[in-house]
Amino acid sequence: MAQAAQKTTTFVWEGTDKKGLKSKGEAVGNNASLVKAQLRKQGINPTKVKKKQESIFSNRAKKITPFDIAVFTRQMATMMKAGVPLVQSFDIVAEGLEHPALRQLVLDIKNDVAAGNSFAGALAKHPKHFDDLFCNLIDSGEKSGALETMLERVATYLEKTEQLKKKVKKAMTYPISVLVVAFIVTGILLVKVVPQFQEIFQGFGADLPAFTLMVIGISEVMQEYWYMVLIGIIVVGVSFTEAKRRSPEFSDKVDAAMLKMPIVGDILHKSAVARFARVLATTFAAGVPLVDALESVAGATGNAVFRKAVLKIRDEVSSGTQLQMSMKSTGVFPAMAVQLTAIGEESGALDDMLAKVADHYESEVDDAVDNLTALMEPLIMAVLGVLVGGLIVAMYLPIFQLGQVV
Repeated sequence: MAQAAQKTTTFVWEGTDKKGLKSKGEAVGNNASLVKAQLRKQGINPTKVKKKQESIFSNRAKKITPFDIAVFTRQMATMMKAGVPLVQSFDIVAEGLEHPALRQLVLDIKNDVAAGNSFAGALAKHPKHFDDLFCNLIDSGEKSGALETMLERVATYLEKTEQLKKKVKKAMTYPISVLVVAFIVTGILLVKVVPQFQEIFQGFGADLPAFTLMVIGISEVMQEYWYMVLIGIIVVGVSFTEAKRRSPEFSDKVDAAMLKMPIVGDILHKSAVARFARVLATTFAAGVPLVDALESVAGATGNAVFRKAVLKIRDEVSSGTQLQMSMKSTGVFPAMAVQLTAIGEESGALDDMLAKVADHYESEVDDAVDNLTALMEPLIMAVLGVLVGGLIVAMYLPIFQLGQVV
């Protein structure tokens, strides 16, 4: 009942300030009366206060993304480091957010904290946006009395992770999207353009070149069965996605195959090493025991091969083996990562060394993505030239031959 009463709404208001000048804006509150009282405290005489009408489509379109959570965490860290009390920090952060769903999420967390719950406990009520790792780190910060420091570390971890995901996504989607467009254009040419040339060729009364006949044959198949080709592509795509989601064994095999791909596999490998180092550095610096930290790291690497390797490391570390020895035995971690980890263990600065490992391999991923983009551009142009140029040559070849005969 208390939580239902505390639900907030966005209101649009109009009024006059202390100088009598008209002003308007938005405010968040439980009801119109409380919003009016809040405005009067700010020196504004409200003349109109009404609920903000939200578009149905905008509410559906704007979902809370991991990047939004990273922004929220960074803003909370800034507020806390500035000495602003926790509950007041929520109000300030929420007031500056333009994302309706995120603003409501922040206010819901604030209400839970104001009601006496811990920050970590309030976050745990929203597992869709805050995973166990996030909640555990915040809980550690609260218990140690260093919440502002922990928020800053978590914000840095989230920002670095999202940047890394963005780079890997760019490496995967850029060539695929261009090639998809190329095949769509080729399909349209085969279905719509080639038949026009075919009608012209029928009046030639001469044998067509083999290349032209082959393209015409492909065009006839596409005209007759294009819908079956389209349905087949959709069925294969959906089946692959569902199999990867429902079958852990199939998903693990796909992850292993991805690591073996040329160029892209190297990027994914370095990305997984960077995530491993970043998460482990953050959790270990937060005071989480190494074995427990490795448990959290296993699910954050983003690849089944590394998840199994980290779980193996956890088991070996729990039995007394050094971290760097366990990493080396898995065979998936580069020599540099193992060596820096060994230095960190010997010097007692494991979190700092792991952070350096993460920085190094994040930089490596950045450079690899740039190199891949530079490499793919001429390859994509070559593919486009073969597909589109080949069709054009096939269609104009009989016309060239006819011109030579004349």
